[in-house]
Amino acid sequence: MNNLSARIRNTTLQEKIISAEEAASLIKAGMNIGTSGFTPSGYPKAVPLALAERIRQEKFTVNLWTGASVGKELDAALAEVGGIAKRLPYQTNAVTRQAINSGRMQYTDLHLSHVAPMARAGFLGGKVDVAIVEACAITEAGHIVPTTSVGNAAAFVQLADTVIVELNVAQPLALEGMHDIVTPGLPPVQAVLPLVNVADRIGVPYIPCSIEKIAGIVVSDIPDDVRPLAAVDADAKAMTGHLIKFLQAEIKAGRMPANLLPLQSGVGSVANAVITGLVDSDFSNLTVYTEVIQDGMLDLIDAGKLTFASGTALTPSPQGLQRFYANLDRYKDKLVLRPQEISNHPEIARRLGIIAMNTAIEFDIYGHVNSTHVMGSKIMNGIGGSGDFARNGYLTCFFSSSVAKDGAISCIVPMCSHIDHTEHDVDVFITEQGVADIRGLSPKERARKIIGNCAHPRYRPRLLDYLERAEKATGGAHTPHLLAEALSWHCRFLETGTMQF
Repeated sequence: MNNLSARIRNTTLQEKIISAEEAASLIKAGMNIGTSGFTPSGYPKAVPLALAERIRQEKFTVNLWTGASVGKELDAALAEVGGIAKRLPYQTNAVTRQAINSGRMQYTDLHLSHVAPMARAGFLGGKVDVAIVEACAITEAGHIVPTTSVGNAAAFVQLADTVIVELNVAQPLALEGMHDIVTPGLPPVQAVLPLVNVADRIGVPYIPCSIEKIAGIVVSDIPDDVRPLAAVDADAKAMTGHLIKFLQAEIKAGRMPANLLPLQSGVGSVANAVITGLVDSDFSNLTVYTEVIQDGMLDLIDAGKLTFASGTALTPSPQGLQRFYANLDRYKDKLVLRPQEISNHPEIARRLGIIAMNTAIEFDIYGHVNSTHVMGSKIMNGIGGSGDFARNGYLTCFFSSSVAKDGAISCIVPMCSHIDHTEHDVDVFITEQGVADIRGLSPKERARKIIGNCAHPRYRPRLLDYLERAEKATGGAHTPHLLAEALSWHCRFLETGTMQF
């Protein structure tokens, strides 16, 4: 126990150390399990693995609630044994995705800022029965110090009947102090959130928890299963170049300051590549108010261009995580991790004037965005936090390559096969072809701007032909469509393997 006393500082709790198998035995069939974790960072590992082994033998299911996607030791382990009846609010795991799209697992895709308030209100199908939270320490009062993410952990601990703490000794104790935890109430009584600058701290550096709630502490040393990021390709470089020129024009027009406004960037290789590209720009004294802190933001800090970043999770590549740990004291002064209901809070996004930058699977000629479904039916990952920022940001940009599958798919289509963000939520589209600034435009004006500036030359004439024929057939209607053809591009791909004519 001597080597754990610096991490478990309450002597009563030191007596509650149990095995992962003992912790898993506390979970019953049909329970709602709320865990820490946001992207493959800061999620419990040892207890889910033990639970998966128990489910393999006993054959039962639970409902899994997290912050966002999590690592293989949680999502994949439980999905592989058929242990998840319902999953929410976001996932990226291939095994989980296959179970969802084959009907073996129910999935509720939610705006990430909505999850904790909905759980508090009882909207998600019952209470949180057990919260499983990864920690790097437990304070003298029994409060939980998170690791590399916060996500929904604070809300789940607040709501759960039982809390299991997975104390991960592979996570540096120096992470303590990097978190800012606030747990708002419900209407009609909600806490005012006095966050007016990116670096403001408005809470406490731990997740409040009563000692009585903690049923057991499991000691683990399993590292986060962070994923490598794809190399920055020509399309990403082109999109970054278009973004930089666009933002420079916004500054020149007096629509934002020279150091821009706080940046928000979605998760993934394209989003990271765009942020990384800002290293070579003339921008400086940048700030970030976002969900995930990826390699590109560490690059900006190292280049002396980023003064502060607020998020809910560290989501670097394996190399980026090593760099973060090796320079933790330096990065720690420029980073804070908050609950996702704060990092993605609509009021704060509007107040700070966020520049929202997210990626799309496809968008249509009128400015609707599909960020979740392949060919209209099969979920890819989920909406994540893009909607939290798209609707409430000062400037909302969506990025996509103009084509996919070596040109077999046009990512700009007559009508999206699924819509996550409507035409009313988007200001700017950027592909490797160019920028479509659609602010203040009518639907037909938007269509010509998107086709002319963002579509691939291979598909541009067909998109314009569709628009012109739709205008003629509908007598110049406000949003002209040929309903018999609107989804024909997707149908052609499903039938022939290409959208090309």
